[in-house]
Amino acid sequence: MTRSPVLLVHGGAWDIPADLLDAHEQGVFDALQEGWKLLESGGTALDAVQAAVTVLEDDPAFDAGRGSFLTRDSRVQLDALIMDGATLRAGGVACVERLRNPIQAARLVLDESSHVYFVGQGAEEFAQAHGLPLIDNAELVLDRERRRLAEAQARENAGTPDNTFSGRPPAEPPDSHDTVGAVALDQHGRLAAATSTGGTLNKDPGRVGDSSLIGCGCYADNASAAVSLTGWGEPIMKLVLGKWSTDRVLGGGSPEQVAPDAMAYLFRRLGGHGGIILLSPDGRYGMAHNTPRMAWGVHTADGPRTGTKL
Repeated sequence: MTRSPVLLVHGGAWDIPADLLDAHEQGVFDALQEGWKLLESGGTALDAVQAAVTVLEDDPAFDAGRGSFLTRDSRVQLDALIMDGATLRAGGVACVERLRNPIQAARLVLDESSHVYFVGQGAEEFAQAHGLPLIDNAELVLDRERRRLAEAQARENAGTPDNTFSGRPPAEPPDSHDTVGAVALDQHGRLAAATSTGGTLNKDPGRVGDSSLIGCGCYADNASAAVSLTGWGEPIMKLVLGKWSTDRVLGGGSPEQVAPDAMAYLFRRLGGHGGIILLSPDGRYGMAHNTPRMAWGVHTADGPRTGTKL
């Protein structure tokens, strides 16, 4: 039975400043257009989420690929995961510094390796061996992010605590989440999900958050749902929130209700904040965030819609 395709995209959940709203909305719109072209022509959900996330990685408005937040030692380290709901195949990479598009490396892991997850130099060498060029890390670093890191370290040295939505320090600052992701349903009824991130501002080198971990920042299973999350990674990891959400859809919950429930659960249990996009095999979807804004987009047969607040 032919299904009507659906594509959802997010570009991070945080307190997006007013002067950046247009750039974020344009970014998710561009990602929708690229992914939808594939779905509309009969392409797979897997190809669509990869294409959408690649666009977001190339857009310096987001914390993924070029323009990502810098580590404590002024470098970009990237994580990404892609998952095929039809087969439960997945590919992930973490702490890569010399790849322009980590989601493409993650796809190579899914397609070309018996393993699921590569990190650091091993991930870069695997990607290079399968055709992805390596770049200098400096190509991913923007002056904007050098300034942002300097400001964060100055606050840290001054002993100024960051404000949080929970009001319970220690926690990540509310302006530190631009992680990107996509979920899709194709004409054949297959689901897929992808998530990519540059991590958190001023993070310790080697830190890996939720985005590239199966069941945490990303998950897809045709038997339940596809999900991509963004936000404060440590609480999301502790709750395995992606799998928590898809399990509730499997148990009969609607994505429209499970999505806000997931955000409420994240906050209630651990004071966490973030956003979620969730898509079931019948084409129903839900989106939610407990931050001031989240860049989001959805494309169905009725056309594209984007926004920065739900």
